[in-house]
Amino acid sequence: LLFASISNAFLTGEWDILQTPNTLTSSLITLALAMKIGLAPLHSWMPEVMQGLSLLNGLILSTWQKLAPLYLIYQIQPTNSNIFITLGLLSIIVGGWGGFNQVQLRKILAYSSIAHLGWMILILSFSPPLALLTILIYLLMTFSLFSSFMLTRTPHINSLATTWAKIPILTISTPLVLLSLGGLPPLTGFMPKWLILQ
Repeated sequence: LLFASISNAFLTGEWDILQTPNTLTSSLITLALAMKIGLAPLHSWMPEVMQGLSLLNGLILSTWQKLAPLYLIYQIQPTNSNIFITLGLLSIIVGGWGGFNQVQLRKILAYSSIAHLGWMILILSFSPPLALLTILIYLLMTFSLFSSFMLTRTPHINSLATTWAKIPILTISTPLVLLSLGGLPPLTGFMPKWLILQ
């Protein structure tokens, strides 16, 4: 981002990066923000980093650290909305396919974050209030899921079965939140996707 703002100042004489007439500057900003939030095809760092982090740091990475870049994307998206639509569609596909055959919960949550960011970026060009609703629902579901994993200390999918004796209610609600995060129809996570597809 700093390099993009310096190149914008060099090419146009202005420090304002929100209205960049230069395609080089807007492309650099787009690529920097896409890498920062983990949009495909610049997503390869995210599953590995999430796997190495603690659950609390993974929660911060997948929620809090996405808010400022998403706001910047909201500010600059009119200049290159086609690129963001392409990145959003690619992230939805990569996030969906990447989560298959994963047994590590943090990697599953990383690919889920990539897919949800794709939905957010895709709808941001068309309906910012719906994108805000999608972000809020994602934040609530992700926070509750990470909180339940922190309470039960479950690193893999297989260890969810052994948590029944510890906290039975949390063991029942965790798969429901996982299914809701996946977007299954009767659950809360399906609503933003259904509204986006309308």
